[in-house]
Amino acid sequence: MERTNITHITMDHLIKDSATLELFAWLNPDDELPGWDVLTGSSDGVTLPEDQFTTVQNYFAEYHLEYYRQRMYSDFPSRLHALLFFATRVDADNYRAKHPGRVFGKYLARAVSTGPYTVSFHDSSWLDYLRLPHSLNLTTLHEVASYYWRGALVEEIGLSFMNERWREPPVIEALFQGTLEPLHMQQHTPWLPGFS
Repeated sequence: MERTNITHITMDHLIKDSATLELFAWLNPDDELPGWDVLTGSSDGVTLPEDQFTTVQNYFAEYHLEYYRQRMYSDFPSRLHALLFFATRVDADNYRAKHPGRVFGKYLARAVSTGPYTVSFHDSSWLDYLRLPHSLNLTTLHEVASYYWRGALVEEIGLSFMNERWREPPVIEALFQGTLEPLHMQQHTPWLPGFS
């Protein structure tokens, strides 16, 4: 992994509060608010492809992120146990633009926090990078996990994939621990992706 020389990239991305917070998720019509299963691979609850390589690759990425979190960022919510949402409606829409097939026929759910919570915000594009069809050594996995947990944006770090510059716009996800109340479900068009 090649990267530019950036000495300090962070955002205020860990919050422990009780002020009302609004979050978003793409859900199937019959779904409740999302939970997280390491093998579903995304905040929209899409199951992974049937091929074993992709399943193992996704599991390994999640395992390494959790391993790193436990050692360096133990105050942060775990991706394995937190509710996974998008930080804003714009992030949910950007996710739909990047992964239209994953949200096809789903509703955009909006929820607000009630009571105390812990939430951290991260660029989900790091997971897109980890899931590319390439081999990453442990040093690179460690660097990617560090960027993810400290709140760095993929577009600010110089990454390469197959000897080409790899940049993705951020899609900020929220790892939430606390209580959420669903507010509004907006029907996602049943049309083909891109025809909304």
